[in-house]
Amino acid sequence: MKLLIDFFPIILFFVAFKVWGIYTATAVAIVATIAQIAYLRVRHGKVEPMQWVSLGVIVLFGGATLLAHNDTFIKWKPTVLYWLMGGALAIGQLVFRKNLLRSVMGAQLQLPDNAWRTMNWSWAAFFAVMGALNLVIAYRFDTDTWVNFKLFGGMGLMLVFVIGQAIYMSRFMQEDKGEAAAATPDALPPSGVQQDKQP
Repeated sequence: MKLLIDFFPIILFFVAFKVWGIYTATAVAIVATIAQIAYLRVRHGKVEPMQWVSLGVIVLFGGATLLAHNDTFIKWKPTVLYWLMGGALAIGQLVFRKNLLRSVMGAQLQLPDNAWRTMNWSWAAFFAVMGALNLVIAYRFDTDTWVNFKLFGGMGLMLVFVIGQAIYMSRFMQEDKGEAAAATPDALPPSGVQQDKQP
């Protein structure tokens, strides 16, 4: 259900584009994102900071697209969002010495510091590359190709990256299990042996 809510705006954008074109699809994406935020607010009582940022970006760039009747603005929207997220991860690590990824996921995952650092920089780099790739598709191909990439290419690459991260994390989880097993005391000797050692 959560996955459906997360991808709700982009799926509606894709369908609306195929039926009515880029400008109607942009308006649909704005309304869908507002509805998404409202649902999360009512259902869960809070909205994550990056979801507010995503709302601001779609309203700003989507609104500019509709007002100027120029789809360049909406094509820049994913890049801006990717670079904002990547920049936040990088600045948090470099300037504030704070691993934002750990702040979000630390309660669910127990990983060593070096693993959190690697993952944080991996996500920052991934977002930087995705932002650049979006511009390449937007400027070198037609709008139909860009919309297809936005849904299938972007989601596909994200899925591959997440699987790679899961494989990387599993290494440390296995190490933790091995260390825990090694730290477990051996089975106690039979009671008779213990009694023989008593005076």
